[in-house]
Amino acid sequence: MWEQTTPILKSILLPTNEATASKYVFNMATNKEVLAKGVKYLFGALPLMFIGPSVMYNAFMNKHTNWHYLVLIIGCGLCITSVALAFKGLNIMVKALFDGNE
Repeated sequence: MWEQTTPILKSILLPTNEATASKYVFNMATNKEVLAKGVKYLFGALPLMFIGPSVMYNAFMNKHTNWHYLVLIIGCGLCITSVALAFKGLNIMVKALFDGNE
């Protein structure tokens, strides 16, 4: 009967020490330098997530001025930059978390 037991069940049933268990279960390595780089990108995107819509709101409230379109383009650029930085930061963080065993 013991030969038919799955390896996961064997690891639960057999008394193992913590070092052996962590060797098999927690084998995911995280590259902390790359993870920190991804967090920096996310922190860079965070203020732009609030500044961009604020600048766009300002542009829509001041349609009577000649600077309306320029301010609107700057606001849209800030919003697009925010999304791009957030995407790049998340992409780097995922690579740091899951591509560590290569």
